Amino acid sequence: MTPPIRFDNRVAIVTGAGGGLGRGYALDLAARGAAVVVNDLGGSFDGKGSSTSMADAVVAEIVAAGGRAVASYDSVSTSAGGQAIVKTALDAYGRVDVLISNAGSLRNAPIDELPDDTLDAMIDVHLKGGFNVSRPAFRQMKKQGYGRVVFASSAAGMLGNDQQAAYGAAKAGLVGLMNVLSLEGAAHGIKANALLPTAMSRMSAAMDPKLMEAAGALYAAIGDKLGNSADPAFVTPLVVYLCSEACDSSHSIYSATLGRYARVALHMGAGWVGPRAAPPRAEDVAAHWAEVCEKRGAEEVHSLLGEFELVARRLKAA
Repeated sequence: MTPPIRFDNRVAIVTGAGGGLGRGYALDLAARGAAVVVNDLGGSFDGKGSSTSMADAVVAEIVAAGGRAVASYDSVSTSAGGQAIVKTALDAYGRVDVLISNAGSLRNAPIDELPDDTLDAMIDVHLKGGFNVSRPAFRQMKKQGYGRVVFASSAAGMLGNDQQAAYGAAKAGLVGLMNVLSLEGAAHGIKANALLPTAMSRMSAAMDPKLMEAAGALYAAIGDKLGNSADPAFVTPLVVYLCSEACDSSHSIYSATLGRYARVALHMGAGWVGPRAAPPRAEDVAAHWAEVCEKRGAEEVHSLLGEFELVARRLKAA
């Protein structure tokens, strides 16, 4: 029987925890013994406005159930805000064991109509937000010799989605941050992973109606097999496991979509080994294009050094 996953004596920070996915993470962690910093700016789904009510409501819910939690209303979009969020955890509980970088907002626009303020907003809250809160948290985790970090990325960035260039690019950037943070944290007991979650939330109201119509048709084709799996609660179990001491995974990407949980990985093919003495011509690349694109024998690559090793093996074999 699998042992219960507990977070007794652990302190977790969940950004964007006032509603949707983040709220679910905060409630489950608290129910499993964690002290939780519930961070939420309290704005609308597109990042406008602010309020203390959303974070306060989740804290009240946790405390009413016998758990421990404090609220944070700081914005992840500034370095000072990220530091203040971590300081809230240290002042209240003296440590930081878990960080779920989940805060975000959504604004859509076709790439050729994308305004600067939308681009800046998406980069500030998602990509810079990940940096702003993870840097001070990472420093504390290094001192402790332990930490778990989960970055909320998105399939919109890793796979693509119409009208979400700014959102998708910022979210994909979090995978790059996770890749490096996991390498730097390995010697300090810090594990980091990225998440590609899919769920119905208030952000769904901002999605392209044509996309939602197409998704609706797919759901209708599934029929009763879909069940309630679009509910945000179906993402929570994977995130909670990734945050736990029981999880050995690091430097990985995971998808949680409609009750299906899967690891997502980057693979590289063997490729074409060109001449050594002088660079090939574009025509040479064209002549070997099938080899360049061959998928058979592809290997998973975990770092820049890993790609060098793959090429070295290929050269040796050639």
